[in-house]
Amino acid sequence: MLRGQWSFAAYRSVFSSEKFLATLGFSATASLLAIIAGALIVVPTAYWVRLKLPKIRPMIEFISLMPLIIPPVVLVFGYIRLFGSNSFLPLTMSETGTNVLLVIGYVVLSLPYMFRAVDNGMAAIDIKTLTEAAESLGASRLRTVAQVIFPNIRSAILSGAFLTFSISLGEFVLASLLNRPAFGPYLVQTGQDRAYEPAALAIMSFGIIWFCMVLMQLFATKRPGQRWLPRLSQKTARSVEP
Repeated sequence: MLRGQWSFAAYRSVFSSEKFLATLGFSATASLLAIIAGALIVVPTAYWVRLKLPKIRPMIEFISLMPLIIPPVVLVFGYIRLFGSNSFLPLTMSETGTNVLLVIGYVVLSLPYMFRAVDNGMAAIDIKTLTEAAESLGASRLRTVAQVIFPNIRSAILSGAFLTFSISLGEFVLASLLNRPAFGPYLVQTGQDRAYEPAALAIMSFGIIWFCMVLMQLFATKRPGQRWLPRLSQKTARSVEP
């Protein structure tokens, strides 16, 4: 790579690096696990609070905003002290346990965004009426949440999921202090060791985030049964026949 010349050599160097693919795959997997865990925690909680315990909703909202107040470095040091070698549950003493702890950290960091998205989605539907209709047909409370509530707030869950993915993919503090091979520490290390590859990685990171935002907008505006591409009318179809 020469200064002052236009080329894709930096991108080729990034894609040819085994560490790039390994760290990106690790962070993507951890982010997906955090999305699944966050949805399984937030959706039933928000549903139960809105249906049975509306008086404690302000307290739940305050708790969900705590990750925005507490710095991630304080959070990870608390995890290390709580789940260290002298703990009753020493997760940091094994690679699998540390990975689990990282996913838990991602769930906590994404809690404000996931809860707000799901709560806004539930505010747009009549939860009480849907629950009564499902129970009148013999559905249990768990089945009501899984087959009635989840599909009706699908766009809200996906909005929170894409925000969680964008945050977790480039997260640095948790992954660095837990010594995990994640994408965030790889970005920082590459910025310290290389000259041109950091710019390529930054552009690619922005592209991934914008791609997630476009998907979020598409899923948010898509109605049930609506096709992604409009179907040609029969008149138009006949007009193009030879």
